[in-house]
Amino acid sequence: QVQVEESGGGSVQAGGSLRLSCHYSKPLNFQGGVAWFRQAPGKEREGVAFITTKKEITAAIEYSDSVKGRFTIWRDTAKNEVYLEMGNLKPEDTAMYFCAAKENSYSWRGSRYYPYWGQGTQVTVAS
Repeated sequence: QVQVEESGGGSVQAGGSLRLSCHYSKPLNFQGGVAWFRQAPGKEREGVAFITTKKEITAAIEYSDSVKGRFTIWRDTAKNEVYLEMGNLKPEDTAMYFCAAKENSYSWRGSRYYPYWGQGTQVTVAS
């Protein structure tokens, strides 16, 4: 069992930046990866960014089109942590952000492939 916990988030003006952190309780297997998802009221949960976590393997990184060029994901495998730097934030980025971990090679965008989830952290971007 892997426990996942997010931190960071908050409120910011449009154009501003925020950083989210995700800690997972133990190293994931060789297929392991961590993703950030977000969900706004009345909308489906959306995969935002993903990174593989096995330290012996060069990180594979993915972004959704909606955040590419504005958000950056990276990892610290020594700390079992993944970070999401969100820049040039827009009001449409307002959502609850969740960190999730998986140990399989299924599509990173599929939330159903992630058995381990954090409680979520709210990000609000004012116009």
